[in-house]
Amino acid sequence: MSDLGDVGKLTGNSVVMHASRAEVKDAAKFRSSIPELVKLSALGPEREQGRARFLIRLAALELGILPSSIHDLYMARGRGEVLPSFTVPAMNLRVLSYEAARAAFRVARRLDAGAFIFEIARSEMGYTGQNAAEYSTNILAAAISEEWSGPVFVQGDHFQLSPKKYQADPDGELNAVKDLAREAVAAGFYNIDVDASTLVDISRASTREQQEANVRVSSELATFIRGLEPEGIFISIGGEIGEVGGHNSTAEELRTFMDGFNLAMPSMADGKPGLSKISIQTGTSHGGTVLPNGTLAQVNIDFRTLKELSQLSRAAYGLGGAVQHGASTLPEDAFHKFVEYEAVEVHLATSFMTQFYETAPKELCREIYAWLDSNYAGERKPGMTNEQFYYKARKYALGPFKRQIYELEESARDRIGAVWEKQFGRLFDLLGAADTRKYVEAFVRPVAVLPTSDDYLGRGSVPGMADDLQD
Repeated sequence: MSDLGDVGKLTGNSVVMHASRAEVKDAAKFRSSIPELVKLSALGPEREQGRARFLIRLAALELGILPSSIHDLYMARGRGEVLPSFTVPAMNLRVLSYEAARAAFRVARRLDAGAFIFEIARSEMGYTGQNAAEYSTNILAAAISEEWSGPVFVQGDHFQLSPKKYQADPDGELNAVKDLAREAVAAGFYNIDVDASTLVDISRASTREQQEANVRVSSELATFIRGLEPEGIFISIGGEIGEVGGHNSTAEELRTFMDGFNLAMPSMADGKPGLSKISIQTGTSHGGTVLPNGTLAQVNIDFRTLKELSQLSRAAYGLGGAVQHGASTLPEDAFHKFVEYEAVEVHLATSFMTQFYETAPKELCREIYAWLDSNYAGERKPGMTNEQFYYKARKYALGPFKRQIYELEESARDRIGAVWEKQFGRLFDLLGAADTRKYVEAFVRPVAVLPTSDDYLGRGSVPGMADDLQD
């Protein structure tokens, strides 16, 4: 696609298209056009969306910004070549993801951080109206705006099977996740968390029987993802042994899952690598538990289990370690414990959305809450206070109010971005992410993967909503 039409005009001739690459003639001028390209990617007609996304992807490569896999860094940690002295923040950016990612890149540059991940779950794509191509475009556009260079880690979080849909149509639901993985890899997601933990059946007698469906489906999905890999890239694939919000994971469950997975995967994937990390349950729930006054109930994380299973996953299976989900609602003074107890990665989402609602213009929030009253009244359980209802339901407004949010005045978006920057700064510091760029440079070998226009034109529907998927 050498002719970008009106999309190319937005750059003020700062980019020249060639057969398979974009030549950035004037980087500063091109950066000034990024906000409009991002808005077009999110809100424009379908073909113009695709053109904007394709241009940003090619320009990012030209400027040394490369979607990458964190697999080799995690494997080095599993071999003991990198000490468990930091926990990688994996950030789910549900709203204004371009502005939020810009804030994270500013912090990363200031702290010389390199080991951090931007992610979005299947469920989040549905209710925020962001498909894989749009999300990765926002991340790469933010990297361009903040003059980042080097690897950028974009991750599919909870590429999960709906147990209701799987029970009704196993092949259809499995193929839906495969289609999502295909779109994600084409968009530069070289890190994917496969999650069939929703299929764990604790009513069965033995741990092996309980994990059987999880092992079988996880290994099939991982094999499929390995078949999508661009040359020179091993996608970082994560597995999950316990659904977040369920009982705490055990060493027996981890061994049962990993032994079964490692037995099945190599024969299907022609000897390619398996998992790089394992997600476990330690007592958290996604979004936290809201009290009647709107504050969050205290969470009691089983840090002992986190450390035990991290060490087991490294020693017995060579993984980077265990992953902690549902952590962003914890008090900040607890975050250093993820490093102390050797979590390889921690997933953060809800608190960033909370900061948006606390900082966004009040008139927009009132409009959103009135819309929730009319459209999500079924989510209001008996005895719920307004604070509890809005806290639980407000994520569902992000897609329907996408245009209003994107069209906020620049001053409002800058104010929200500044709040996020402070939040990212604290989190990066507490998780030991500062000075981790040296580890990325030592172990991650980024590969420049040229996309095709077919990856961006006429593809990439937003996944449908399901009420039994995790964030």
